[in-house]
Amino acid sequence: MSSVMTVIRQVAPPAGAPKKDDFEAVTLPIPERDDNQLLVENLYLSVDPYMRELMEWGGWELAGGLLGDAIGRVLESSDPTVPVGSIVRHRHGWRTHALPAVTEVTRIHPADGVPLSAYLGILGLTGFTAYVGLVKIAALRPGDDLFISAAAGAVGGATAQIARLLGARRIVGSAGSAAKIAYLTEKLGLDAAFDYHAGSVTEQLAEAAPDGIDVYFDNVGGDHLEAAIAAMKDHGRIAACGAVAQYNNLRTPPAAPHNLFDIVEKNLRLEGYLADRHLNSIPEFERFLVPRVQDGTVLIDEVVVDGIENTVDAFIGMLRGENIGKMLVRVAE
Repeated sequence: MSSVMTVIRQVAPPAGAPKKDDFEAVTLPIPERDDNQLLVENLYLSVDPYMRELMEWGGWELAGGLLGDAIGRVLESSDPTVPVGSIVRHRHGWRTHALPAVTEVTRIHPADGVPLSAYLGILGLTGFTAYVGLVKIAALRPGDDLFISAAAGAVGGATAQIARLLGARRIVGSAGSAAKIAYLTEKLGLDAAFDYHAGSVTEQLAEAAPDGIDVYFDNVGGDHLEAAIAAMKDHGRIAACGAVAQYNNLRTPPAAPHNLFDIVEKNLRLEGYLADRHLNSIPEFERFLVPRVQDGTVLIDEVVVDGIENTVDAFIGMLRGENIGKMLVRVAE
């Protein structure tokens, strides 16, 4: 067993879009483990848009190890409930080895036919975020018309698939390339999708959803939120999940949508949320989705980058929209 670990650290706050020089990979001795800790060899790491926001506001200490969802194998344990060999999910990512407290891990028992990586994607926080937004926040009902921004991303794609299971009538998505539009309409089965680079988001959404929308799942903010408000039917609901359009400009955010008062005139509801405030709903989510993943009704779409040394490249590529589905780093087999 290795006595050292590789850790990715942030050495400078990104100025705009993150660069490789903002990070470093260092090799360190694996610290001594306390009895209430586990020694975990990480197998998969997640890279996600929210991490960019943490880099701006000090959610990560400079020269400290970065954090993110990870799945790993327990190498050392003093707790019989999490014995050696257990597979666990935890938040000590961006490193080859971690020492989480026993209370910080969730033991994973992969369902038959489901790859381990799915528990960082469609069956992990990604899929759970989509589920919470649709079910708990937007209260999507059968027959509702739905618009999803950044629909080819990890959360967006999960949202589209879950919404179809919940009985959405018409699902429209936006994305940033022709390849992603084809993926949304041909593989995920969206009723319509458009490239937001191709013209006014408001005009393209009005064309794609001529009857208006009941629910907007917002991963972008900015002009997408403005377009959604314009397209909303009376008593529509907006689940505000992310704002990737402004993550690289958090200190100079865009002005509020010019039509914000339409929220009042149309009796709309806009609610932001964090999925980790709804953890008591995880068993319900897993009962709902695991069988659909097992029988292939729900697809596992992911891009897997190999090697801890490529974590920063994967993160930057994800922010640039180079992935379709979930972006993961495979650290070990």
